Formats: sequence, C-alpha cells, structure tokens
Amino acid sequence: MDTPYSLLLSSTNTSALDEALESLLKSSKTSTTRSEIDTLIPLLLQLTESLSNTASSTRPLLISTIQVIRNLCAGEMVNQNSFIKQNWVEIFAASLDFERNSDYGVLRIWLQLLGNVCLAGVDHQRVVWGLLFPNLFSEITKVPSSEICDPLCMILYTCCNGNSMRVGELCGAEGLPIIAEIVTTASTAGFGEEWFKWLIAEICFKDSNFQVLFNKLKSDSKDTHFTAEQAFVLGVLSEILNQQLDQVFVPNDFVLCVFGILKAAIEVVDFFLRGKSGLPTGSPAIDVVGFSITILRDICAQDGKIVTKFEVSTDVVDSLMSAGFLDLLLDMLRDLEPPELIRKSISQGADQERPSTSYLLKVCPYKGFRRDIVAVLANCMYHRRHVQDEIRKKNGIILLLQQCVVDEDNPFLREWGLWSVRNLLEGNEENQQEVTELRLQGSVNVPELSRLGLRVEVDQRTQRPKLVNDS
Repeated sequence: MDTPYSLLLSSTNTSALDEALESLLKSSKTSTTRSEIDTLIPLLLQLTESLSNTASSTRPLLISTIQVIRNLCAGEMVNQNSFIKQNWVEIFAASLDFERNSDYGVLRIWLQLLGNVCLAGVDHQRVVWGLLFPNLFSEITKVPSSEICDPLCMILYTCCNGNSMRVGELCGAEGLPIIAEIVTTASTAGFGEEWFKWLIAEICFKDSNFQVLFNKLKSDSKDTHFTAEQAFVLGVLSEILNQQLDQVFVPNDFVLCVFGILKAAIEVVDFFLRGKSGLPTGSPAIDVVGFSITILRDICAQDGKIVTKFEVSTDVVDSLMSAGFLDLLLDMLRDLEPPELIRKSISQGADQERPSTSYLLKVCPYKGFRRDIVAVLANCMYHRRHVQDEIRKKNGIILLLQQCVVDEDNPFLREWGLWSVRNLLEGNEENQQEVTELRLQGSVNVPELSRLGLRVEVDQRTQRPKLVNDS
C-alpha cells in the first residue's frame, strides 16, 4: 500500500522526502504551479500528522510540510476548503502542547496557514474562531514573540473585520486579556507586519471599545498613573490617523475619550522639567499627553465630521469645544515660557533681571510639544469662522502671533504658527482689524520677526512678551 511518503516522492520525481518537500515548496510559491499540485493537499496533511508524532529530529521535515500547505492555501479556495473539510483546524488545535514544545517555529507557520484559510471567507473564519476563541488564543498570546504576534493578529483581524459580534467578544471579559497580552508583546518585542495596527484600529475605532481597552491596560499600582502599554496604543493610533487620515472614521466616543485622557495626563506631567527628546520619550505620562494631542490634531484636520451612536454627522471641533477643548489648548500655550527666539530677544533687550515669578513658567515636556498645540489650534480654525471668533474673544490672537518663530525645541513651529495665523485671519475682518491695531510699547527687534512685519513687546506689568505689528 502506498504511503504519503512514496506518493509524494513519485509525484515530485525525487528519491528523498526532504528533496520532495523542497521541490513542492518552490512550486507552491506561484499561483500557476499551486493549482497544479493542489491534489497533494490530502497527502501533505497526512504527512503532517505522521511527523507531528515523531521525534524532534524530524522537525525540519514537519516545518517544510506545513510551509507547503500554507503556500497552497494562499488564495486557493479548493485547498482552503479541503483544509476545513478534513477538520484540520481541530487537529491543529488538539496538537498544541506549549509545555512540551519550546520551538515556536512550527506554531508560527501553523498560524500563518490558519490566517490564509481565514481569508477564504466567513465560513472558514467561523470554524477557526469557534475552535480557538478564547482558550487557545489566550495560550498563544503567552508567547512573547513578534513572530507569533504577527500571524495571530492576522487571524484575529480577518475574523473580526466587519463583524461587530466578534469585536464585542474580543472586547468582553474573555477577549480583553487576549488583546492586552498582544499589546504587551507588541510594545516590548515589536511587530513586523501591519496586522497588529489593523486589529487595534478595528477595535478602537468602533463603539466604546477604546475606553474599555485603555482601562484594561492600566496598572494596578496606585502610584502609576499611566502605563507604557497605554502610551504605546495611543502612539499606534496616532500613526494610523496620520498615515490613513482619509480612510479612518472615528466615533464621537473615541474623540471625547482621548480628550478626557489628555486632561487627566496633563495633571500628572511635570511641566517644569524640559524634555530632551521627541515622542516617544519613554515616560508613559508624557507620551500619553503627546500622542493624545497628535491624535486630536489629525482628527481636527479631517473634513470635520464624526460618527455618533445615532449615525448623525456632527463637527468634531464643535464636539470638542463643547467639552472645553479650546480653553485647555490656549491655557497650555499661555502657561509655557516664550519660544527660544523670543526668550533670547528679551534677554538681549532687558535692562534688568526679570521678576522671580517668570521662573514659574512651564517648559515643553517633550520636543515638539508647543508645535503640536499650535498645530491643533491651526486645524481647528480652518474654515471655521466661529472658532476664529472664539480665539479673538479669548485673547488668543497675540498668543498665536508669538508662535511664528523658529524654536529648536519645536521643529516646524514657525510653519505651523504661520498656518495658524493664516487660518485665524482668513475671511475674518474683525481678527484682521485687531492685528493691524496692535500698538508698539518698548519693543525688541528680532530680524526673523521683522521680516514678518512684527516685533516683540514686553508688557511692563507682567513682563510677559507679546508680538505687535511693526508698521
């Protein structure tokens, strides 16, 4: 009776099993040849079962066999169906032995294979999900390796994409520990493929799931306000929004949740210790502040529409303003010491030392903090007359003019400052008039500002700098 070994040797015209598998592995890499050898799937599955029960010396053969099956299931519906019909998801699930097997190379390829099978459609996804969630997924997440994390995220994302019920399960009592473990692994070991980012976006930009996940990632210690995992997730979401702004729609709950996180984080950050690097800084609280601001910056740069629970479009900036967003931004900017160029100008033009109260001014906790605040304000004002008016009413015009300078601690501050002033003045005669009426009072000349038609003015009462029109 022919065995899987002999049949594979004869079909590949080779004399040794390793040669046969090498030949099949090469052939299975292209769609044309995959369709020619798909009849070998049953033999390969039998061979896999046989090799799984043998000594570790046959592990290279086992890996090669699973690699061939994985490739054959890449976009080939016949092979994907065969894998499901022969109950190989169940066989895989039963074969996992984490205590005995410390070599996770086989596990990685198995997961890649299951990921390819899931891409076949909802029926295949239902089988995989039913057998692996939650227990086996939970066991797999305990492997702290990016090589395992990547294909696992592929399976989870493929099964959950567009399926609100599974997303709900993943954000429920049984699923949240799975996602938390994945985040921990990705934040420490990294991730090599985009599946993790897509999975996090699928979870966090739906309903109120972000708040649930963020809370799950917090520390049990009362002394720890924010964790590295929380900052990491915010950083990933910031990157997603920055790179795929036109493709991402965020719910109102998410926007207001991020704003709430920002308000909580600024209460624990030391704003009297100057940051020496940009994001990420390694300080969870500072990174939470920074990534929250950049998330809101990019959300405010969208067309202004967010999705509410009732599927009614509303302006994202209006929603944030109702929650006190504009006041918070302007207050943070006012509390900061002036930009470096203006500080130097004041130092050069001052006849006497500044009062001791000036030392209470806050500094940027990371490089780019001031720029990011100005960027959010600039995006908020774009084509929004009512926001322009609010900036004027809150005495923010001079404050924004002050940001149109070069600052080493805030790359591109001048560009963002000019963009904010442009948006502040566009089509707004009241704001334009206020700028033209700025008066000179003992000003300091700065070449960079002079080219903009501006000068630094030091308020004699508060000793704080202001920018005035040099005309």
